[in-house]
Amino acid sequence: MSEPGAEGAAAGDYDLTPRPPGASAVTLIQQMELADANLLGNVHGGVIMRLVDTAAGLAAMKHVGGPAVTVAMDGMSFLEPVVVGDVVTVRALVNDAGRTSLEVGVRVEAENIATGRRTHTSSAYLVFVALGPDGRPRPVPPVAPESDLDLRRQHEAKLRREARLARTAAIERIREERGEA
Repeated sequence: MSEPGAEGAAAGDYDLTPRPPGASAVTLIQQMELADANLLGNVHGGVIMRLVDTAAGLAAMKHVGGPAVTVAMDGMSFLEPVVVGDVVTVRALVNDAGRTSLEVGVRVEAENIATGRRTHTSSAYLVFVALGPDGRPRPVPPVAPESDLDLRRQHEAKLRREARLARTAAIERIREERGEA
């Protein structure tokens, strides 16, 4: 591997051995406090989004073995409110990887400690790009699915990537037609 700060690292400078999704798994657990809530006692969506981005970023960095930055949050869904006092568990793992980018899936659950009730509150998909020492995108290891669930997640990640690319192409086409490019 190149020395830190070396410019123009080549693909051969990185360990591109395929990795199973479980190798990137991250779990964050945090109790929600008054500072996290709005006037109704519900936790701000932005607080949950920050936890999601943190967990996803850690999973991405584990997978690539170095820095990775968020480039998109795709499909953030808020299914149930999280309230002050709930213990929130955020689970993240890499679903699929391309040449320099990867998708991380995140699931958020809230537990009411008094009742023991657990609720799936949010889900999200985030896209990260791995960075080399020069701050430019660098190659990432492929994902090596180990189960039918891993294969399903990988397939769905590929579909989301195709949809993102098609949407971007459609927007660019419209801008070009209007002379806004």
